[in-house]
Amino acid sequence: MRIAAVGTSGSGKTTFARALAARLGVRHIDLDAVTWQPGWVALHETDPAEFVRRAAEAMADEAWVSCGNYITSRPSLLARATDLVWLDYPRPLVMSRVIRRSFTRAWGRQELWPGTGNREDFARWFDKGHPIRWAWDTYDRRKRQYEALFAALAGSDIRTHRVTRPWEADALIAKLAAEA
Repeated sequence: MRIAAVGTSGSGKTTFARALAARLGVRHIDLDAVTWQPGWVALHETDPAEFVRRAAEAMADEAWVSCGNYITSRPSLLARATDLVWLDYPRPLVMSRVIRRSFTRAWGRQELWPGTGNREDFARWFDKGHPIRWAWDTYDRRKRQYEALFAALAGSDIRTHRVTRPWEADALIAKLAAEA
């Protein structure tokens, strides 16, 4: 199985993908870890071709679970994926999660992706690109994008799974693990 988890920022893509990958015993691919370079340099913006190359290289394995919303890597992702999972949670749930996550990360000064030195900082909470603001500003747009993508994939070989409540995510992990 090659499973891609998508959803708005703060929806829990990484947590879901990590748990599913562990349950399946396959590689977890965090596309944020692929794009974010030291000093908060976003490879998908500064060198999109290199980002796509690295993402495609990571997805060359026969089994994996990925997470991320990068449009630049979507063609190679969809060319390989057997399943697409959309974590489509209500905005209040997403915002409570992203605020809690950002607080924990900023307070603990944890490095987000090993070797990058990138850490969340309370001083940047109101920046346009900060996860809290980003999640709020992109929520409606992401919902429209994924509704259109799921409609476009109807009848394709990619199985789609739209998850609207956290308990459904747990049930889907169990279902996919039983199928593997």
